[in-house]
Amino acid sequence: MHFPGAHILSVNQFERADVEHLFDVADSMVPYAHRERMTKVLDGAILGNMFFEPSTRTRLSFGCAFNLLGGEVRETTDIKTSSISKGESLYDTARVISGYNDIIVMRHPQAGSVAEFARASRVPVINAGDGPNEHPSQALLDLYTIRKELSSHGQGIEGMHIAMVGDLKHGRTVHSLSQLIQLYPNITFTLISPTELRMPGEIVEELRNNGHTVIETEDMEQGLVGNDTVYLTRIQEERFSTKMEADVYRGRFRLNEAIYTRYCQPSTVIMHPLPRDSREDANELDNDLNQHPNLAIFRQTDNGVLVRMALFALTLDVWQQIERTSREVNWYTERRF
Repeated sequence: MHFPGAHILSVNQFERADVEHLFDVADSMVPYAHRERMTKVLDGAILGNMFFEPSTRTRLSFGCAFNLLGGEVRETTDIKTSSISKGESLYDTARVISGYNDIIVMRHPQAGSVAEFARASRVPVINAGDGPNEHPSQALLDLYTIRKELSSHGQGIEGMHIAMVGDLKHGRTVHSLSQLIQLYPNITFTLISPTELRMPGEIVEELRNNGHTVIETEDMEQGLVGNDTVYLTRIQEERFSTKMEADVYRGRFRLNEAIYTRYCQPSTVIMHPLPRDSREDANELDNDLNQHPNLAIFRQTDNGVLVRMALFALTLDVWQQIERTSREVNWYTERRF
């Protein structure tokens, strides 16, 4: 993959070498994300953060990542505040907005919409989620987290066992992550979901055709056995016609300390793309795991800044200039990582 000037729209753009290069660059961003050093390598550059669906972590971490590289951020956070609400096409919006920015991050509720926008854009576009379709930067930060967590136990990605739990039909995070992991050989996927919310058949078929083992089950307890990583997702209420339709599945699969201790390995990594639904009738990831050493959900969010900094640095072709332009910070920076 040729990063400079590229749109980042799908995990299918990446080969294994691209992923590992990105992860090496992400590793080099640690001093900047931890506020030990600072750089102004993107001084004067402008990011257009265009989010037409709700977002906390993705929107803020993209903005934070760009700021940490010295750039400025302009945000649109509601489709009602843009001329799209007046009938303007994505083509016209892209032609205009790309004239104001050096790179654009976009989230949109319709599958394929970000790619449509990118075709008209004059600057690189990063897909921050297009409906139930894909979320490539989330998949990259998830795989980066898996690599770091497993390496702390002397394991690697190759040959790993991962359980994906919850709404696998609508969850774009699991769609992208499963397709990205398959760049590594001999993966075992255990897909735990209600029959109606199974992983799309074309993704399952692709995984199997590429030599991976895929187990589909509704039995959460037995599905948890023998995995290196458990990746939970919430019921994607916004993808259902009504709240009542989503409520049928809410709370069906829950992980708490008792279930983890009984069925998971002592070193099994616990992941979740967040937000986790902590309402009593859902609670797919219980608060009694908050202090568990294998709970990686907040390390995931920290890693999101590193990976998104790396995406900006590679796409705008400044990654080799960062060390030369860096210096120590001059404010109090102690953090509890």
